[in-house]
This record gives sequence, C-alpha cells and structure tokens, in this order.
Amino acid sequence: MNVLRDSGGVQGLGMVLGLLAAVALALAGAGGQPDVLPLAALLGAVLIWLSMPRLSGAVQIAATGALALALFLAATGLTAGPMGHPSFWAAVVAVWLGAWLLVALFADLPRSSGLMGSLQRLLAPLTFGATLLWLWEVTVRGLDVPRVILPAPSAIWERILRSTDVLWVDFVQTFVKGALSGYAIGVGAALVFALVVDRHDFLRRGLLPVGNFLAALPIIGTAPIMVMWFGFDWPSKAAVVVAMVFFPMLVNTVQGLAATEAMQRDLMRTYSATWGQGLLKLRLPAAMPFIFNGLKISSTLALIGAIVAEFFGSPTRGMGFRISTEVGRLQLDMVWAEIAVAALAGSLFYGLIALVERWVTFWHPSQRGR
Repeated sequence: MNVLRDSGGVQGLGMVLGLLAAVALALAGAGGQPDVLPLAALLGAVLIWLSMPRLSGAVQIAATGALALALFLAATGLTAGPMGHPSFWAAVVAVWLGAWLLVALFADLPRSSGLMGSLQRLLAPLTFGATLLWLWEVTVRGLDVPRVILPAPSAIWERILRSTDVLWVDFVQTFVKGALSGYAIGVGAALVFALVVDRHDFLRRGLLPVGNFLAALPIIGTAPIMVMWFGFDWPSKAAVVVAMVFFPMLVNTVQGLAATEAMQRDLMRTYSATWGQGLLKLRLPAAMPFIFNGLKISSTLALIGAIVAEFFGSPTRGMGFRISTEVGRLQLDMVWAEIAVAALAGSLFYGLIALVERWVTFWHPSQRGR
C-alpha cells in the first residue's frame, strides 16, 4: 500500500489550501456566507488524507472510502447551498482537487481478482465522470449561465424524465432501425468481400485503392444523395451507415487475414490443408483482433452516420431530426437529452463488442492481465 501514500500529494495540498481560503473568505464575509456542512465535510476529507500515511492494509482502503464519502457530502452541500460568492468558488476548487486525489487513489488500489476486480476498475473512471458532471452543474448555476447557452445536468436529467416517450421513439428510429441495420449490413458485406479479396489477389491491388477513395468521401455530401435514392425514412440512414462502416471493416479484415507468418502458412500446406481449412484453422482466428478493431471503429461511425444523415431529411422522429428541430426552438435541454441518450447507447454498444472481443480473443497478448 506504499503506492497509496505517494498518490495525489499535490492535489491533497491543493485541497488543504482551498479549504483554508474558503474558511478565510467566509470569516471575512466576502460576498456571502457558505453553509457549514460542505466546509465541515472538506475538513473531514483533509483530516482523513493527512492520516492515511500512518494507515495500512484494509484500514487504509476503508479510509479511502471515508474520503470519498466526505467529498460527496461536501459536493452535495455546495450544490444545495448559496452559490457564486468567493468562499463558494474556493470550496469548489478544494472539492475538485480532492476528487482528483480520489481518482489517483482509486487507480492505485491493489487489483482484486474476479468480479470485484472488474468493478474496482470502474471506480476511477466513474469518479472522474461524476466530478466533471458536478463541475458542470456548479459552474452553470454559480455563474447563472443562460439555459439557451448551456443547461445544467440537473435540467437535462429532468428533461429526460419528462420526455422518455419521445426519446424512446427517437432511439428506435435512429439507433435500432438506422444504425444497427446499417451496421449489420455493412459489416457483414465487408467480411464477405474481404474473403473474396483475400482469395483473389488482383482484387486487393485493384479495388482496395478505390475503396479507400470512396471511404474518404464526406458524409455531408453522400447523405443527401442517399436520402434522394432511398427516401426520407430509416433505409436512407442505413445506407449512409453502410457506406461509412464498409471500408474500415474491409481494410481491417483484409489486414488481419494477411497477419499470419509465412512459416505458419507453410506448416498448413505441409498438412495438405485446403484454402478453406487454412482459413478456418489459422488465418481467421489470427485475424480476430483486427476484425474486432474494425467492429469497434464501425460501432462509433454507425451512430454518427445515422444521426448526421437525419439532418438532411427524415420523418418527424429520430435523434438527428430532434436535435436540429430543438436547436431552432432554443430547447437546449432537449438537445442535450438526445446527446446523452446517443452517448449512452453508443458506449454500451461499444462495451458489448469489447466484452465479446475479450471472450473470443482471450489468447491474444492485448487481453492478458485484464
């Protein structure tokens, strides 16, 4: 646990200085009086951090949890109390530096095995994300930023709760119908075409450069054409997604099929293996890291393509349609609600592919130790 004692020393010192500045400004009556709860919670966080070098083992891990609780109480107290005065901003800086310290402590905790280890790896990114959302909230509310410029996360969450029916219809239209269908068609076609290209070398030399050229075409140029060809409903969005994911998937698969060494291929020939047997037994398993790399890249491109394509024509539903419409109405909370749903859906889709990759390519060096 010595590594914990060396983690976040600068951030901890900054948290102490921020607390002292907040107390001094409060005593001087500079611009307003903060609540006692966040300052008391910050004091508790400072005392816990100062005591941690003398702790070890499970006691130090428990102290890290107590530090997280103290910072949470300080953050919620600052959010609920009066905002905007100098003491408030000093306390905000102290909590931010304390959260930075907490992220460093979580990242350096000894790794457990099994499910607990997997959950433990989420502590640092979740703390970092929660800190960003809290900073967003207190900055918008403390500076009285207009809602049409940037709504607070709490306002976005309230809009999500009020508009779940609309968000669900938009999610189905854009993600399920447009992005997923286009993703499946584009990825499937790319895999089949990669096998054909691998079988016939002249296609690799002749068509791949053309494919790279087509992949460089901007979506803002191809999307209106797809809308004219396939109509305003989801098939045109799926067509845009197919065009976006096909070539990245094709290039990664072709490179993966060529990743085996010459000695390995010669060994298969000494076994009198046919092209299909060599493909199934050697080259396709060796290409799996490249294939999953293409699948993950394509998962992000699919949702982006479906949303952007809706800007150029769609029925009265869909994430892209809703974003463009609500921006014109200055309903920025609804725009951010759509963005949040899209980000969550895209992250979960990417994470699902990454989980399948770990299960399929467990033998690869990139998956060892995870």
